[in-house]
Amino acid sequence: MTNTVKPSAVKLLKKAALWFRRRGSEVLLDRATAEVAGSCGTVLPDFKTLGREAQLLLVFGGDGTILRVARGIDGARTPIVGVNAGRLGFLTDVQSHQLDKALKQIWEGRVYVDERTLIDVKFGSGARGEHLRALNDVTITRGAELRMIELDITVDGQSLTRYRSDGLIISSPTGSTAYSLSAGGPIVHPTAKVLALTPICPHTLSNRSVIVSFDSVIVVKALTRGTEMIATADGQVSVSITEGDTLTIQRSRRFVRLLHLEGSSFFDTLRRKLHWSGSNT
Repeated sequence: MTNTVKPSAVKLLKKAALWFRRRGSEVLLDRATAEVAGSCGTVLPDFKTLGREAQLLLVFGGDGTILRVARGIDGARTPIVGVNAGRLGFLTDVQSHQLDKALKQIWEGRVYVDERTLIDVKFGSGARGEHLRALNDVTITRGAELRMIELDITVDGQSLTRYRSDGLIISSPTGSTAYSLSAGGPIVHPTAKVLALTPICPHTLSNRSVIVSFDSVIVVKALTRGTEMIATADGQVSVSITEGDTLTIQRSRRFVRLLHLEGSSFFDTLRRKLHWSGSNT
């Protein structure tokens, strides 16, 4: 699978497809990828089908492409490895210049897999039957109007606070290095069993991120009258909400499996991507 609007990603995909075909492996592509990559392999209709049929999912692009695939495979256990053709790429383990070396490691089994739990969002009144799923985060933000919104938050049935702010981010450990980090949230190790609630530009300056158990049930009620608000999963899929709507956010029973190269680590990724002291590159 590839980001179809990035020629560099398509070029890398073609190179990897040829590498695997030369070793006798069947290459599968989703329909959208096949339209830009040509006859690299067998075409399947969508990500969900690929997740069921493939032994390994190679995703060429940036974090946004990984997030789209993670939701699209609908809980399939097939491991995903990302090849970075984007900018920062926290979820893409392989850099473009390392492709040959990485494919050799994968072929030889010098890899490990970790499981990342998804977040489920269910909507109450006003958005009947709506449901979102995210790997990184769920955000509730104002619409086009430049005014604060008010959100009432309860955790496991206990009142937390009412945020008056530009919005709220509920982040998984995987998403702690995404929008949550930009909004002042904490960096959380992917294996930590927590969720982070981070207000966006809160009116009360003492409002800060709150860490809750991964098993917590978070209920957000929209209180602002006459203002459109938007709930978004991973910055990609959105639903409009209005005053009185409630969102229930909790860990999903589904997860994705991310494949990593032998010798890589989350802390190494932090040092390299954030250019921290101690980085060797």
